[in-house]
Amino acid sequence: MKTNLTRRAAIHGLASGAMGLLLQRRFAYAELLASPASTGIRTDKPGVELTLTAVNDHTLRIAIAAIDEALDDTYSDGSLVPRSWPRPLLHAEPSKEPQFLTWGKNTIKVSTTPLRLSVEQGNRVLQELTFDAAANKILFLYGDAPVYGLGGGLHPLDRRGTKDAMRNGSGENLRIYGARTPIPWLIGASGWGLFFHEPGGTFDLTGDTGIFHPSDVARGQDIFLVLADTPVQLMREYAGLTGYPHLPPKWALGYQQSHRTLASRSEILDEAKTFREKKLPCDALIYLGTGFCPSGWNTGHGSFTFNRDVFPDPQRMIEQLHRDNFNVVLHVVNPPENLHGKVTDIGTAKQPGDAAAYWDQHVPLMHLGVDGWWPDEGDVLPTASRLVRNEMYWDGPRRTRPDRRPYALHRNGYAGLQRYGWLWSGDVFSTWKTLATQVMVGINMGLTGIPYWGTDTGGFVPTKEFTAELFLRWFQFSAFCPLFRSHGRTWKLRLPWGWDTGSYGPSEMGPNAAEFLPKPEDLHNPEVERICRKYLNTRYQLLPYLYSAVAETHETGIPLLRSLWFHYPDDPTARTIADAYLFGPSLLVAPVVEPAAREKKLYLPAGTWWNFWTSQPIDGGSIITAPVDLETMPVFVRAGSILPTGPIKQFALEPSAEPITLTIYPGADGHLSLYEDDGQTFAYEKGDFTRIELHWTDATRTLTLKPGRGRPASPRHFHVTLAGGTPRKILFSNKTQILHL
Repeated sequence: MKTNLTRRAAIHGLASGAMGLLLQRRFAYAELLASPASTGIRTDKPGVELTLTAVNDHTLRIAIAAIDEALDDTYSDGSLVPRSWPRPLLHAEPSKEPQFLTWGKNTIKVSTTPLRLSVEQGNRVLQELTFDAAANKILFLYGDAPVYGLGGGLHPLDRRGTKDAMRNGSGENLRIYGARTPIPWLIGASGWGLFFHEPGGTFDLTGDTGIFHPSDVARGQDIFLVLADTPVQLMREYAGLTGYPHLPPKWALGYQQSHRTLASRSEILDEAKTFREKKLPCDALIYLGTGFCPSGWNTGHGSFTFNRDVFPDPQRMIEQLHRDNFNVVLHVVNPPENLHGKVTDIGTAKQPGDAAAYWDQHVPLMHLGVDGWWPDEGDVLPTASRLVRNEMYWDGPRRTRPDRRPYALHRNGYAGLQRYGWLWSGDVFSTWKTLATQVMVGINMGLTGIPYWGTDTGGFVPTKEFTAELFLRWFQFSAFCPLFRSHGRTWKLRLPWGWDTGSYGPSEMGPNAAEFLPKPEDLHNPEVERICRKYLNTRYQLLPYLYSAVAETHETGIPLLRSLWFHYPDDPTARTIADAYLFGPSLLVAPVVEPAAREKKLYLPAGTWWNFWTSQPIDGGSIITAPVDLETMPVFVRAGSILPTGPIKQFALEPSAEPITLTIYPGADGHLSLYEDDGQTFAYEKGDFTRIELHWTDATRTLTLKPGRGRPASPRHFHVTLAGGTPRKILFSNKTQILHL
């Protein structure tokens, strides 16, 4: 630490020069920060250097460091994807005279006292960064539009008017907003993005100008400025920096049922059979560990030993669950306090904190057949260690079982998490306000670059508001989220049939639970199971659509749960909508978040929209009032959509000879890239996938089918129909085909 203080003082002494301030660049492990030799920083030369690198025509890297300071990615936080960077546009001490550089269609003006970097196009300033030495802050412009980003938890959708200390984990608003996962990526709806490559610092967005205060550790500042014409391009640029989202196994898009206090071996296996007997689709059974509940899958926190009271023969039980076509996911806690290294360092791990050594504890369970992991806690880990943990649950399973795509549901992460796993919003409370807020949180997580996200359906902590109605409205919302999982205390009420058994089972809510949990006489409600079945069936019918959207996410970084602004960037109202979203490119979802609702007011952008449930068209461009009942959540389809739906399945990879139905919603031209692969292996990386490109021309009422990238598709049948029409069966033989409808 003394070395860092000396370095900080020496560099701050240069503040009266042209540059004025050395700001922190990024986090590194404590031992690296403490060693001048390891960072290559020299303080025996005066001055600082400004390096501007045009990553491409949309992204500019702005690096500030002491002369000869090595801002080497070797010592970074792991968020950036390794790559070769282009030669800098500028690499020098800032001049006293303004400097002008060309970057694509833009002009960069660099001036000093204070250091200011302005990017202009014509007479329009697109973004401007000002480095204020005295106040240790970086100022940037908002434009006249909302600002999104900064990760999950806290704040409204438009971040203007807020402050954020970028603290990880739970906070004062955990019960409503969920756990905090800070990511220093901001998007301006006017067409800019800023990634501050530092997992510390504080954002102050309460004034007319945005402010970033770097943290106190003295290293150089590294900033990425993105300018783009569309939200799609903004997200693609961010993915190019921090990584494109992984392609998850198809089963992860199905329904996942979580468990807490377990009674016996027979309870575990009988519940699985009940799903199949009741024809309630489900793909994964998730088991909490002992510690947060009295009887979970293991013997206690941090244990990798099965609890023999409920899993007396774990291998046989997992084999039985696999025969019933369920995937098994286990909860784990207490990672090493300073996790570091890579799983690929097998044989070199020497400390308990090495990822390779920690992963070795998981391997025997993988060999027993465990399909996925639920890494809880870890909030106190340094940012780099959290990301190492995220990566470990991707690389470890891939090394251990290379023929299967990994699955891990994380409590926390950082920029780059999307390369490795999923995120849930944490231990939120079962209230209507929480449900409404989680819709906004999900929209913002997509804009922050984390596409695989969801909540505890019903809320984690029951309150007096935890009723069958709240559970159903949450279940409906989750059916149109990337993660579709039910979890929470009093866990048997998270089962689709749990409200019709006459008992809520283990309350896990203390001696006063009976005062606010549902009364046994209220737990004879068969409507809950019926409505849950409707949304489960709908989710599984939409899997061809959803999996194609996931493939788009994997290749472009576009989120699954999308702000309306994402597809309507020039619509000022769409920019502000926080209670409705697009699920993939075609479906507008408006969750019902108020009790006893009989109608839902929602905004439909301009154009024709089609009611998903009734196939009735309606004109957009205004706020409408949609009637609802207990089983109806408003869902609308954009005109021009080609919506692929499949048969009802009990699990995602259930074989079926029934053709996919292609439903066209007239009113605009449209396109769909129908993506398919085996849904579970990495064969797609070698080209073992198919794409069929479909184009709808509204003026001529024609649908064109063409073979796309990948291997040739085998001849197959489709059902094709206009919305509300009668399906027509066709044979596609992997040749261009034009249909008149």
